[in-house]
Amino acid sequence: MPPSLIAGFALGLSLIMAIGAQNAFVLRQGLRRQHVFWICLTCAGSDAVLITAGVFGFGSLALAVPWFEQAMRWGGAAFLIWYGARALRAAWQGGEKLEAAQDGAGAALLPVLATVLALTWLNPHVYLDTVVLLGSISAQYPQPLVFAAGAAIASFTFFFTLGYGASLLAPVFARPRAWQVLDAIVGLTMWAIAVKLLLM
Repeated sequence: MPPSLIAGFALGLSLIMAIGAQNAFVLRQGLRRQHVFWICLTCAGSDAVLITAGVFGFGSLALAVPWFEQAMRWGGAAFLIWYGARALRAAWQGGEKLEAAQDGAGAALLPVLATVLALTWLNPHVYLDTVVLLGSISAQYPQPLVFAAGAAIASFTFFFTLGYGASLLAPVFARPRAWQVLDAIVGLTMWAIAVKLLLM
């Protein structure tokens, strides 16, 4: 296996495993078994596009536009505050539980994809990790595109494992209290990331 591929996979996986708004959303939808395939594909596909853009030098272009980072930071923070408030309200109200027969029915696909796209593309950290960091590090390897492929494979591996692996926790989330705890964690995570963005 090419060293560039292994290095890209290892670095990509280490960056994406950090707890964040996107991962929390994938976990929640995986537990609900709602549109898991499309959510995982959207997250991993977005990462692949951004990583490829970084390899082709778009990181320097993003850094050259002074308003880009600030606009993404404020937009991302506003969205995270709103989404965090929704999660915390759900935690306060309670009453949700995971039905054993639930197989994807529920929220419509397009609103769910719009949410996951916002969580992905309105987060400036995504650009720093994929376009700037992975893009610049790929140039240090003899096969930058192979390095990028490794990072993209790591993203697909992680998101599909998280989305479909969440079903292993289904017995725990058959209890409404577990959903309240998860929603509280998701909401607080969203708000913590929003505060971090605003203080950057």
